[in-house]
Amino acid sequence: CQAQSSTRNYGPVFEEQPVHILFPEGSAEEKVTLACRARASPPATYRWKMNGTEIKMEPDSRYRLVAGDLVISNPVKAKDAGSYQCVASNSRGTVVSREASLRFGFLQEFSAEERDPVKITEGWGVMFACSPPPHYPGLSYRWLLNEFPNFIPADGRRFVSQTTGNLYIAKTEASDLGNYSCFATSHIDFITKSVFSKFSRLSLAAEDARQYAPSIKARFPADTYALAGQMVTLECFAFGNPVPRIKWRKLDGSQSSKWIGSEPLLQIQDVGFEDEGTYECEAENTKGRDTYQGRIIIQAQPEWLKVITDTEADIGSDLRWSCAAAGKPRPAVRWLRDGQPLTSQNRIEVSGGELRFSKLVLEDSGMYQCVAENKHGTVYASAELTVQALAPDFRLNPVKRLIPAARSGKVIIPCQPRAAPKATVLWTKGTELLINSSRVTITTDGTLILQNISKSDEGKYTCFAENFMGKANSTGILSVRDATKITLAPSSADINVGENLTLQCHASHDPTMDLTFTWSLDDFPIDFDKSEGHYRRASVKEAIGDLSIFNTQLKHSGRYTCTAQTVVDSASESATLTVRGPPGPPGGVVVRDISDTTVQLSWSRGFDNHSPIARYIIEARTLLSSKWKQMRTNPVNIEGNAETAQVVNLIPWMDYEFRVLASNILGVGEPSLPSSKIRTKEAAPTVAPSGLSGGGGAPNELIINWTPTLRDYQNGDGFGYILSFRKKGTQGWLTARVPHAESLHYVYRNESIGPYTPFEVKIKAYNRKGEGPESLTAIVYSAEEEPKVAPFRVMAKAVLSSEMDVSWEPIEQGDMTGVLLGYEIRYWKDGDKEEAADRVRTAGLVTSAHVTGLNPNTKYHVSVRAYNRAGTGPPSPSTNVTTTKPPPKRPPGNISWTFSGSTVSIKWDPVVAKADESAVTGYKMLYRQDSHSAPTLYLASKSRIDIPVPEDFTHAFVQIRVTGPGGDGIPAEVHILRNSGTYA
Repeated sequence: CQAQSSTRNYGPVFEEQPVHILFPEGSAEEKVTLACRARASPPATYRWKMNGTEIKMEPDSRYRLVAGDLVISNPVKAKDAGSYQCVASNSRGTVVSREASLRFGFLQEFSAEERDPVKITEGWGVMFACSPPPHYPGLSYRWLLNEFPNFIPADGRRFVSQTTGNLYIAKTEASDLGNYSCFATSHIDFITKSVFSKFSRLSLAAEDARQYAPSIKARFPADTYALAGQMVTLECFAFGNPVPRIKWRKLDGSQSSKWIGSEPLLQIQDVGFEDEGTYECEAENTKGRDTYQGRIIIQAQPEWLKVITDTEADIGSDLRWSCAAAGKPRPAVRWLRDGQPLTSQNRIEVSGGELRFSKLVLEDSGMYQCVAENKHGTVYASAELTVQALAPDFRLNPVKRLIPAARSGKVIIPCQPRAAPKATVLWTKGTELLINSSRVTITTDGTLILQNISKSDEGKYTCFAENFMGKANSTGILSVRDATKITLAPSSADINVGENLTLQCHASHDPTMDLTFTWSLDDFPIDFDKSEGHYRRASVKEAIGDLSIFNTQLKHSGRYTCTAQTVVDSASESATLTVRGPPGPPGGVVVRDISDTTVQLSWSRGFDNHSPIARYIIEARTLLSSKWKQMRTNPVNIEGNAETAQVVNLIPWMDYEFRVLASNILGVGEPSLPSSKIRTKEAAPTVAPSGLSGGGGAPNELIINWTPTLRDYQNGDGFGYILSFRKKGTQGWLTARVPHAESLHYVYRNESIGPYTPFEVKIKAYNRKGEGPESLTAIVYSAEEEPKVAPFRVMAKAVLSSEMDVSWEPIEQGDMTGVLLGYEIRYWKDGDKEEAADRVRTAGLVTSAHVTGLNPNTKYHVSVRAYNRAGTGPPSPSTNVTTTKPPPKRPPGNISWTFSGSTVSIKWDPVVAKADESAVTGYKMLYRQDSHSAPTLYLASKSRIDIPVPEDFTHAFVQIRVTGPGGDGIPAEVHILRNSGTYA
């Protein structure tokens, strides 16, 4: 562009245009800048319009130009709010920018009037109106409870509409008592302002809150208009007790992956025309359901499909320009010339997106703009028209000076001088004027064509060009050479995918010129560097241009043309290569006749790739899995001449996509494109829920558990469970309906239910279409009761100074109203209360336990209780046990040893127990030959021991400690050496 601007002038081209500005009222900023910059040669000058009227730039005005930018000082809403447009001009023409609005943002204070208190029965729903103050643009809303910053969280029970600011509470609770204030916030650029309303007090009347069905209170509009590419948010919230669940669905289509959010909000990001349709919000609880429907209507700003471009045209010629734009509503198109409206007149016809000129004149040169607009926006496309008047000039494109041609061939000599209007052309050979004949043709654009060339055609050829602006000529010399001929042409072939082949091509040519070979497939040149190794030139010898094809693929089928070429002529021969392979993908997969478990599929036949189609395979995938699976069909085997089949054994109420694959003797081909998504019709459940079990809970309760049914087996909307249960041995069945597919347990409470009573239980599923089969009967027990009998004959025996063994006689299973899980041993020091007891639990039917971590020489009380899932039973009578005194805290001392042949004698001073220590009954010695060998244990009743050692003994490691009823004492460690005999 820089090189171009230095050699010729051109009209303004916008590089920066004004954008919409939102200016906060009361901002500390003292000015607003609307940007405008255009590239032009000579440089552009700038003007600005406000609401279509040109702004006067007076010295003391609040408006001033900085380069092309408009700067407004101390902007005021009453004077400056409006639409602005930049006008850029130079000697080549004028263009106008897109329009940009200047708007003023504000947020006033809430009304100072006191808000009425609200009183409602606890359990009912309530709505607080925000009634925000005047503002621009939109606000975000939160609510305060009692004081700042105690904001009410958004949960399933409470909802703040970001459309109205209103607060909705689906079901009031005692914790909702208090004072409420609406908190509104405005965000403009980096400026945030918040205001809050007067408080409104909520009080609740205490009554037994009855349950009631949902009633939708916060609704999205019946018609929601949105621009393509934006985020759309729909709000839906209902009162009800229990608090209703909110579900969303699109009535005329399936859920999109662009849906985000949940419960009261449905948000669709990057909305497109495929999202247009009717949407339903459903509120449901155990007492009923309520629904509401509304439409999303998608519209779009204008977007160019075709634009005008800079054009140079000859004086006196005709010109047709066109532009086209997409948008909804359909954009209207108008034209500007040098910034002014252009309408049909004299030689100019304006018709929507078409602009036609007849017999252009120099005055038609200028800057033109095509403008497309609808209520959502305006787009501009600009181009410069340059009308030219030039005498013929061969300097840029002379006749070629040396023109080689092949004997018996044809030569084409262009004559293309630059001229406006177009020049008339004459040709001469030497002094002879050439005219059209059987061998000579002069085309309408001045090109000379000579055919069946002989040696006598050599010589000088001159082109003469003339128009009303002047004349010029250019000369070239024709030289005749031998013709090029194909001497060995390629032969047609028929092969299978993956095989190799060589196509031959030999040629003769004029020896004074170089010969090159090129190959094309279906008239497209073969690029050997991008062929991924499939194509190679088979020979580098002169006059041989064979083509080798390796690992042929279906795409290599077609007509191959070998061209032998010199600078003066060429010769070509072609051959057809047929590559057989698996079939191509079928087309146009259509789903119809949709039932609950079947659909009818039809498709159009794809390419058989030169081997007859033997059969078709149908695959499908669901929203639960992205993996394609082969489906059962009717007929089971789909013949190769079929174009329709029934798919069977489908899951009711499931979203499916289908695709079709064809196969022949060479394999299975590529799959078709997926069909559009469909949903099979609903049906009653066909599978009973599994995992029926239960038990546990509080007294007088029967808890029934099951595994929630997967989406695959629900078969329809409104899914839930029907439980049947009765006390074992009785006749009549009780039933309960449990809504929601994700439910997994039910609690039946009745004062008549005894502990650990067996019940027969069955379960089946239901949906809007009916009920499914019942499961097998399972036995489930009511809540257990704590054991009523205590273990007996409890015995405790001290083991060492910190451990004891406890044993007891078990209780009989017949004494239990539940399943015995084990026993709990409680033990506490003499003088402590039983409530402070430590506890150890056993599992199963064991009747003894080993307890550790006790204090030495301490009296303990011990009792045992049975336990089950309901709790622990009564304690056994307690028994007493006293732990032994601890072993002496001193290790043996004064250790010495002597060697005698193959024996070492080790001696030490005896350890004498103190009054608070257990008696010493002997000694333990761990003897280890080295640090890697396993130790050997020796016992001694006195303070001496003899140990056999090998003759080559050098050293050993020894640990000696006392032992007695209180356990083992602290060890003394010694390293025994043959040449030493005392432990220091």
